[in-house]
Amino acid sequence: MRKVALVTGASAGIGAATALAAASAGYDVAVAYGRDRAGADATAEACRAAGARAAVLQADMAAPDGPEALMAAFDAEFDRLDALVNNAGIVDVAARVDEMDYARLARMFQVNSISPMRLAGLAVRRMSTRHGGAGGVIVNVSSVAARLGAANQFVDYAASKAAIDALTKGLADEVAAEGVRVAAVRPGLIETAIHAKGGDADRARRLASNVPMQRVGSAQEIAAAILWLMSDGASYVTGTTLDVSGGR
Repeated sequence: MRKVALVTGASAGIGAATALAAASAGYDVAVAYGRDRAGADATAEACRAAGARAAVLQADMAAPDGPEALMAAFDAEFDRLDALVNNAGIVDVAARVDEMDYARLARMFQVNSISPMRLAGLAVRRMSTRHGGAGGVIVNVSSVAARLGAANQFVDYAASKAAIDALTKGLADEVAAEGVRVAAVRPGLIETAIHAKGGDADRARRLASNVPMQRVGSAQEIAAAILWLMSDGASYVTGTTLDVSGGR
């Protein structure tokens, strides 16, 4: 029986690359998205072409009930959950902390921190042997910004991703004896559309000289790291966060 992976933010970028990598590795895939239905459909079609069953699921991670809505849609399509990739996330335009208002911060932490934490909890209820599950793995997508702080640009984003780092370690310790592994990746400068959403489409390439490897990374390189963490090859790996950042 094929395993099932739920990938959030799978309409483009890292999420889309991860969904396709999972499909190619033998998973059926739930392609979760917030707004870009066309992108999610394209991801699902690519997964099907790789031999997977793929279902497209919509949920708004900015809404308080977004995680529950997503998991209800998932349960209607699949009867097992083997892997959750908590990838959905947002960034805002560059600003200093003293220029950020409550609405910006509330949305940032709702999407990037609170919803992933709640979705992880819902996944544990389905995976953990404590709850009658057969085990599984949760991979959270953080950012090197959590270490660097992103001063004068995205301190709110960096702080929201630092919360993901803490979630990864704390949840991993809670469920390590219940058949569930929890790990994370910290991407560095990756060539994805998120930079354009922050108002600076060329940001990654412009800052590439700050990376020891002197280049930006690709969504496929992050997906490969996520798939390894999901695999049996990482069966003794939990509570860790893997930097995939060109040495940055």
